[in-house]
Amino acid sequence: MSAGTLPSNVRDPGFPTERENYLTNSKGFLSWFCTLDHKRIGVMYLIGTVTAFLIGGLLALGIRLHLFSPEGWLFTDNWLGSSVDKNTIYNQVFTLHGAIMVFLFIIPSIPAALGNFLVPVMLGAKDVAFPRLNLSSFYLWMFGALFFIGALLSSGLDTGWTFYTPYSTTTDSSVILATLGAFILGFSSIFTGLNFIVTINTMRPPGMTWFKMPLFLWATYATSIIQVLATPVLGITLLLLIAERVMQIGIFDPEFNGDPVTYQHFFWFYSHPAVYIMILPAFGVISELISVHSHKHIFGYRFIAYSSIAIALLGFLVWGHHMFTAGMSSLTTIIFSALTFTVSVPSAIKVFNWLATMYKGSISLTTPMCYALSFIFLFTIGGLTGLFLGTLATDLHLHDTYFVVAHFHYVMVGGTLIAFLGGVFHWWPKMFGRLYNEWGGRLSAAIVFIGFNLTFLPQFVLGSRGMPRRYATYDPEFAYLHQMSTIGALILGIGLLIALVVLIASLVNGKRSPANPWGAATLEFACTSPPPYYNFERAPVVGDPYDFHDIFWDAENERYVTAEPEREIVPQTVPEESPAHAGGQN
Repeated sequence: MSAGTLPSNVRDPGFPTERENYLTNSKGFLSWFCTLDHKRIGVMYLIGTVTAFLIGGLLALGIRLHLFSPEGWLFTDNWLGSSVDKNTIYNQVFTLHGAIMVFLFIIPSIPAALGNFLVPVMLGAKDVAFPRLNLSSFYLWMFGALFFIGALLSSGLDTGWTFYTPYSTTTDSSVILATLGAFILGFSSIFTGLNFIVTINTMRPPGMTWFKMPLFLWATYATSIIQVLATPVLGITLLLLIAERVMQIGIFDPEFNGDPVTYQHFFWFYSHPAVYIMILPAFGVISELISVHSHKHIFGYRFIAYSSIAIALLGFLVWGHHMFTAGMSSLTTIIFSALTFTVSVPSAIKVFNWLATMYKGSISLTTPMCYALSFIFLFTIGGLTGLFLGTLATDLHLHDTYFVVAHFHYVMVGGTLIAFLGGVFHWWPKMFGRLYNEWGGRLSAAIVFIGFNLTFLPQFVLGSRGMPRRYATYDPEFAYLHQMSTIGALILGIGLLIALVVLIASLVNGKRSPANPWGAATLEFACTSPPPYYNFERAPVVGDPYDFHDIFWDAENERYVTAEPEREIVPQTVPEESPAHAGGQN
């Protein structure tokens, strides 16, 4: 349908001017350093989390290369002039890898980077509820990250990212500095969660009821609840750990009548909900991707929305399955095992609804869709293998083996990282106004998928045969599985490198992106790409975020345009001429 034959109510934002474009409307270091614009803060989070991921990824490659040989290949005694032995170096490297990936990438990547950019735009608002708090959260994250990495690099940390007692109360490595860094990062997470809760509660535009919100907002809201309620528990636990090391008051250290298992209870009461801080936003991203790139209304919208809240609440009740081997009564283990299984119900609802959405849909195998399909496969394996760890009998055999490593990576990396990549490719044209090379994007998705499975599928076998995790050397009979895993890690690294090159190249020579490159119906695609500083000239008309009947392909201009939905106008739903919220300025 050409532009000339479209109805008069068709909306085509076109392209922004230099002055309207949030990236170029003001220039200079201070315009970014002091910005209150949620989009710029989201971009700064994106750069920060991707940098952390690259550091953590290089450390992961170092671990895998070391394990290519049963005696350890990469790290040697006095490696790079260090005075410590090779096994200690290995412990410090995998601790650094785990800590960076969990605290600096997986937890903040989607909520802080994509969430900051998208939440207000999806709401049709100008900014988040508390723009200054938002900027403070970012600088707390930056300060915490620098403090955290500095502490880990200065004197090393070999406790693993969990800081388990009693080892963390007795080791000479930099536990206090590292836990202080994690404590600061926790504040950033709480502030971000609070901001999103208030923003979604108070700044939805006229006509956007709870059940007209995009599912990414539901996922962000559920994640924010966990961030606000669970993160303080981790903060208190880390402070108690510091107090134990400094004052030896007998909380966790058995030498002073403390109980190290208490630390595990406190830690996992936060950290198991934190698993859902990592994966719930990924669910939200995938819900958007599946619907848009299948060009079909999401199936079971309310079930997906409710399942996000259900996962957030049930996530607080299942921490005990991490301690089946730490000593619990039979009744307690049965209760925690049963509760763990209940979480699989809302998770399965989501997968079922995604598959039902794709059924008879008009699927476009775009780069985001390739990553979304990859996510469903990988997360399903991660979820199903979690059942073995939630069952007492099998967990006793598999506990602290490579099976746990593989399961964890299938959920966290196969879930969060893949969804993050899919989300970045989906919203990249919106964020930067440039289209990327689709062939290169799809190639990256295929190589990442192959590399990921070659890396972690052998680790299920390793774990089921009794190979413990965290070991710097191993029995030669496991060599071929470790070597397959190392080759897979190298392939995975190549796939991720291609993805990074494709995205960066688009900034240099990519075609200008139209407002709605995918034919989506959510509000962020109603403004230009990249969005203007104030997001919208006036509050947009709210419709069903998954109704594609009003989206038309304009063959003449080769882009999607939108016919604003007709609705009954009542005074309470008339949009204001300017966005209701007066956010910050540069």
